This record gives sequence, C-alpha cells and structure tokens, in this order.
Amino acid sequence: MNRRDVIIVGGGPAGLTAGLYAARGLLDVMLIRGGLPVCQAITTDIIENYPGFPDGIDGPDLVARMEQQARRFGLEIVERAVESLREEDGGFVVETDRDAFHARAVVVATGAAPRSLGVPGESQFRGRGVSYCATCDGAFFTDAVVAVVGGGDAAVKEAVFLTRFASKVYLIHRRDQFRAEPVLVRTARDNPKIEFVLDHVMTQVNGDNLVDAVTIRNVRTNEESRLNVEGVFIFTGIRPNSDIAAPLVDTDGQGFILTDREMATSRPGIFAAGDVCQKHLRQVVTAVADGAVAIESIERYLAESRQKVHPAATR
Repeated sequence: MNRRDVIIVGGGPAGLTAGLYAARGLLDVMLIRGGLPVCQAITTDIIENYPGFPDGIDGPDLVARMEQQARRFGLEIVERAVESLREEDGGFVVETDRDAFHARAVVVATGAAPRSLGVPGESQFRGRGVSYCATCDGAFFTDAVVAVVGGGDAAVKEAVFLTRFASKVYLIHRRDQFRAEPVLVRTARDNPKIEFVLDHVMTQVNGDNLVDAVTIRNVRTNEESRLNVEGVFIFTGIRPNSDIAAPLVDTDGQGFILTDREMATSRPGIFAAGDVCQKHLRQVVTAVADGAVAIESIERYLAESRQKVHPAATR
C-alpha cells in the first residue's frame, strides 16, 4: 500500500495551503481531490477581501494560483473519489474509488456545499432553472427574470452578480432584515434591477420542462402568491462534506468537524481545515490559515509519534 507522512483530502484553499506548507516542509505528502462538490472559492466571481489583491481577484484564478504555487514545491495532486477513511497500522487508510493510501496523519479539507430547501420542485428542476451557483450558471439567464432566495452575504452578492445577465432579480428573504454585511445590502438596494421581496419564503418551484415560476408565502399573513421567473438561485446556508471523517471524529449538530486551535480533531492524527470545520467565519483567508496551522501541528504530531516509537533516538 502506498504510504505517506500526510494525506490531504480536498483541493480548495485550505487543502492547497496545507499541501504547500507540507511540501515546503519536505513531508512526504499527497493531496487527493475529486468526487466532492467544487470548492466555493472556485464558484465565486470576485473575491475582494483577500489580502494582496487591491482590485479583487476571481475565485478560479486565485485557486489556480494556489495550485501552481503548491506544485512548484513538489506537491503531488491526484484525482480520486475518496470513499472512506479508517484507522489502521498506527495511521490511517484513505480508500478511493481506485486504490488505497496509508498516511500517518490526515488533513480533512473537504469543504462544504450549498444546503437545499427541500421544497416541491426544487430537485425536479435542478439544472433546469434551479441553481446554487450564480457564477456557474448566470450567463444562461441573459435577459431573463430570476429569483434569489436567502439573506446572507452569498445571497446578496449573487443577486448583484446576476444583474449582469438578468433583466430583473427578485431577492426573497424570510425576514425584513439581512444577515449580510450592510455594505452589500446597500449595493443591492441601489441596483435598479433588484427588487426585494421581504418577509416571504419560497414554498414551491413551478414549471413544465423548465422553471417558469416560484410560489412564495408571506410569513406574516400566510398569503401565497406567484412570481413568474425563469430561474431561481438558492443561497440558504451550507452543509459540511464531512461524511468520510464523521465516523472517526467529533462533529457538531450540523455535521461540522470540531477542532481545537491547532486544527486537531478528537482523533489523534486527524486534522481538519477550512469550511468543513465548525467556525464563525468561512472565508478564503480563514481557510488558508487553517491549512497552514494544520501542517504545523502535524509536524509536531509526527515528531512526537517518532519519539514514542523510538525513545532512545532522542536521548
């Protein structure tokens, strides 16, 4: 079986930063990506709050630069769908759809994915008018009327982004106040293409072969109405891609992995980084910090493990 010091699962900013630090630290490291939803940074049109880019940078370009830098230091990246993670022989086995790899330590950097609403029609019209990524699908709705559901940063940002293509954007939110940053809300309010639909929830996606409307309900009066739209973009939170690690480590009620300040999980040898972790702020800048901290912690963990196995070597 292929044996490594460290295996990193996930190819977003957290995983690539961990790979960069591990490769520069001359650890025997492999990064496995594939079989997971695309990292959220790649689906972000413009990132304006990552230091060093005063004019902003688009997400795919930033991630590509991270990968290029990590590869320059010798990081090996393989494309596999990771199926399971188990403890074995003083380390861990990462099972993929093609083969298995053994590592003394693992970094779980599998990110998080958009959370679905579960309303009638949502799954039926996914890819046929229902989307969770404006950057990916916005151009398909040129000159169309669309709806955005949500009240956080992502929803407001994507509503503004969609005005590049759509003729009109309804922004549907269940409350009359937004969780999003005030500056983002102000930008949306100043955009003549955006109409706020507050105190409403979407209860159904309608259509035949494609979306042609959504049903919404006023949460104060319970009155239902219909918005004629050709597309609906849902941004109502995220769920962690923690399935492979959940049997081995502690998670919170939503499935996010619990770590300490060193990015160590409840299982010695398994570390986590990025959006898959329980945290208050999920941004590219916090993901890369997590990746760096995880590798620094792993270096100490590996050194301590060697000392336990060969105590005489340290005398």
